[in-house]
Amino acid sequence: MNWSDKRVLVTGGTSFIGSHLTDSLMERGASVRVVDNLSSGKLEYMQAQIEAGSVEFLEGDLLDQSTVRGAVEGMDIVFHLAADHGGRGYVDLHQAACASNLALDGMVFLACKEAGVEKVVYASSGCVYPNFKQTDPTEVLYLTEDMVRAPFDADNMYGWAKLMAEMTLQAYCREWGMKAASCRYFTVYGERGKEDHAVTAMIARAFIRQNPFEVWGNGEQVRNWTYVGDIVEGTILAAEKIDDGTAVNLGTMERTRVIDAVKEVLLYTGHTAEIVFRPDMPTGPLNRVADNSLASHLLGWEPKMKFMDGLHQTIDWYFSTKDRELIGVSLGAQLTER
Repeated sequence: MNWSDKRVLVTGGTSFIGSHLTDSLMERGASVRVVDNLSSGKLEYMQAQIEAGSVEFLEGDLLDQSTVRGAVEGMDIVFHLAADHGGRGYVDLHQAACASNLALDGMVFLACKEAGVEKVVYASSGCVYPNFKQTDPTEVLYLTEDMVRAPFDADNMYGWAKLMAEMTLQAYCREWGMKAASCRYFTVYGERGKEDHAVTAMIARAFIRQNPFEVWGNGEQVRNWTYVGDIVEGTILAAEKIDDGTAVNLGTMERTRVIDAVKEVLLYTGHTAEIVFRPDMPTGPLNRVADNSLASHLLGWEPKMKFMDGLHQTIDWYFSTKDRELIGVSLGAQLTER
């Protein structure tokens, strides 16, 4: 695809993943518009590009119909990342807020159809997978796309909204001829990550020298943390190669226990602390790891960053950019808020 010919909208484009996606699209020569309400994004990630006129920025709430219509007008491709979301603490404790995504996604998709947008690429989530399949951390389990079927058992209101959005786009493709793709993101981490997500939370605790060092759950939970650069690459490939609304996993197949990630954070940062487990806090599924063979087949995609390498790189970024006093004061709230 020749991106220099494309007018592209990134919803949520000042956010963690959205800002990296915007950067990558610009590097490819796309004409990029960003719309964001700045509820969790940071304008500083886009400030230089906005001031230079290389990115068009619209501040607004996509739950407002006029904002949605203005944002999608004249666009060829829409990357829809905007959502009411956060890490495990947020999605467990703010389900009513996450339910607003049902309305937000529906309004964005309908506006795209009415505006004649060529394609919508949707940021979905591993939260669409059935909870009942993810209960045994000792099982070597890889979630394949075809596991999302009846009986559905998505992860909280956030997961149900993502599932409904995928189904909506597929219906639009079948009945109205709109092109679309959904990318199921798995536990994304990296530079610009926020403290409400697990990896950045671990790093933040080491940064402020927390002792005892808290770990939510019993530490046996298995995850496949996936570097943001790999996620962005897969998302752009989905825009280039998928038209029919197919959903693909974007996630590494490295299986990492939470406690092993914690120990590496402590080792790499040189922080010695007593580890205290908090099974009373939001934990999420015990065994969530993607099978990425479909993305490999359809997109020619596979993650390039090994978790330990990306973890070290993210720690270096965090320690070089954050203020210890400010993080110490705000971390408790950031773990459960946007």
